[in-house]
Amino acid sequence: MSLRLPATLLLAGQLLFVLVTLLHTGGPANDHPAVFAEYAGSRAWTAVHLGQFSAMATLLAGLFALFFALEVPAGSARWAGRFGAASAVATLSLYGILQAVDGVALKQAVNAWAGAPDAEKAARFASAEAIRWLEWGVRSYHDFAMGLALLLLAAAVARAVGVPRPIAYLMGLSGLTYLAQGWVGGDEGFTQTQTIFIVLAFVLSLAWMIWLIVVAWRTRDSRTV
Repeated sequence: MSLRLPATLLLAGQLLFVLVTLLHTGGPANDHPAVFAEYAGSRAWTAVHLGQFSAMATLLAGLFALFFALEVPAGSARWAGRFGAASAVATLSLYGILQAVDGVALKQAVNAWAGAPDAEKAARFASAEAIRWLEWGVRSYHDFAMGLALLLLAAAVARAVGVPRPIAYLMGLSGLTYLAQGWVGGDEGFTQTQTIFIVLAFVLSLAWMIWLIVVAWRTRDSRTV
């Protein structure tokens, strides 16, 4: 398999994810009364979350395919790549659950809260908040799985033929930022600290993905699937 396919999928998925996420309804994420009101008023909610899922699926398909495109000698690095590819599959599964919780269940809960009579609002709010905390949990473990996938595949890339080793270092750093997101998200929710790690992950990921696609398209690759 040519390195061009995974490199293209990775960069396309990451760019699409960033662009779609910019359309996500904003607000003080841990101020639940305020942000739930914003969510209830969003008309683009379903489309944005479907777009995020599509983008993440594209990115993770690229990450999975990357292992099969690498020329890695047999040994620990190749096994790390295999486990990294498996972690990418697990990450997509967790992201699907995350979008079911956030993109569907949370939206229905905040809509019910916003439209409920005063006597029911407290109970409806409690339900929406419970779903929000479930979102924290799923998002946390999705980030852990993503970080693990990146770290394991970075170990394979570091030993791969024809791929500059600094790409592996940037992959590893981006993996660490996902692990940090997972820890902060599970402990504190969607805080400013988590936002910093999210932005760092975007920047580091775009850096190594752009570098990888340049390498892929500059290198003549006669390998076939």
